[in-house]
Amino acid sequence: MGEGSALYNFLSNLSGIVWGPLLLTLLVGTGIYLTLRLGFLQFKTLPYALKLAFKPSKKKNKKEKGDISHYQALTTALAATIGTGNIAGVATAVVLGGPGAVFWMWITAVFGMATKYAEAVLAVKYRITDPNGEMAGGPMYYLSRGLKWKKLGRPLGLLFAIFGAVAAFGIGNMVQSNSVSDVMETTFSVPTWVTATILTVGAALVLLGGIKSIGRVTAYFVPIMAIFYVIGALIIIIMNSNMVLPAFGTIFSDAFTANAVGGGILGTVIRYGVARGVFSNEAGLGSAPIAAAAARTDYAGRQALVSMTQVFIDTIIVCTMTGLTIVMAGQYRGNSELDGADLTSRSFEIFLGDIGAYIVTIGLIFFAFSTIVGWSYYGEKCFGYLTGQRGLGIYKIVFVLFVFIGAISQLDTVWVFADVMNGLMAFPNLIGLLLLSGVVAAETNKFLKVAKQERQQEKEAKYTSS
Repeated sequence: MGEGSALYNFLSNLSGIVWGPLLLTLLVGTGIYLTLRLGFLQFKTLPYALKLAFKPSKKKNKKEKGDISHYQALTTALAATIGTGNIAGVATAVVLGGPGAVFWMWITAVFGMATKYAEAVLAVKYRITDPNGEMAGGPMYYLSRGLKWKKLGRPLGLLFAIFGAVAAFGIGNMVQSNSVSDVMETTFSVPTWVTATILTVGAALVLLGGIKSIGRVTAYFVPIMAIFYVIGALIIIIMNSNMVLPAFGTIFSDAFTANAVGGGILGTVIRYGVARGVFSNEAGLGSAPIAAAAARTDYAGRQALVSMTQVFIDTIIVCTMTGLTIVMAGQYRGNSELDGADLTSRSFEIFLGDIGAYIVTIGLIFFAFSTIVGWSYYGEKCFGYLTGQRGLGIYKIVFVLFVFIGAISQLDTVWVFADVMNGLMAFPNLIGLLLLSGVVAAETNKFLKVAKQERQQEKEAKYTSS
């Protein structure tokens, strides 16, 4: 059943409600509250957080527990979030909300960094070692184990796990493989069954090896795919540097028009900027802390700072590159035929010719496949929570098979159903973040004292050696 069916129309209306002003206000409001509660942590610690993420420690710490490194946990989460939202989502936001939507994506990211930090703190603090000897954590665990009111925490954890396990098959699987098969057929005339087979085999090779296999693959795969796409956008920006400041000017001026601040609780520009920003970086949805819980770390705050950089990379860097290129190209104005990835592709093509279109196409392929890899782990952990870690092998096999099914199917209804499940994940997670914000603050203060001592010791060591 596709567009026009009764089920599709029902789910589409439900999606509009789920992703309406209530959720968007709650998402941004939680980020603002956590920013204030943590003393603007994301502004003060971002350079240090980036250092933690990309400069691996040479010392082995016996206090560290986990399955993968800080960096691998970051790239696993980035694999899931750097996806079609960075290419198609930004374009949709600009078409529906105007260039000013890019500004509100930035605002969402700034406060979303505090949300992502809090999620990771709680994920590490309340994680467990499952019967298979692997770390398991995320909203379902910090809701059920962290909240004092067990009659509230356990049902919320259960709801999150259900929504997450279902959403993984849609937003993290079928719609991604379908996007790849479509673009391969359109651009390179590759039959959908061929793409479906290649994707399925590739996914099986990575996913059936577990989190350590996923971590190793994403550690190499994610930087290459992100740098490839960003370099393409940077070439456009550098070659057309005279257009950059006017593009920024258009974004800022459009962000505060009557269309932006009017129209009810959330104006059109704000609504689409916030919605697509969250859709891209997933801050507040509760997905990324599942990967953070697997990281080898001694303090929850240390991994949380690394996780926080994910929002910065995803939205402030990658989405900005897309947004600037689209605004500079100007194709969003009065061209109703272009939307989503088509608009981004056309914008790159204007500046770089056919090569520009290929950059977007190849970027979309890599981004979509990486999302499948990251979300497979999220879905597996949600399913494991529901079943007591039983049946995980079957879940992985079924997940891989659905990669093939998604690539050869029409998925209008599946897409909108997944969109609903994705949004519903946020509600129990945000309740947990707000109620457990005191725990986040306490863990943060404990780690910041340790970090201060470590930096002081490093300075003294450098002074002594010189």
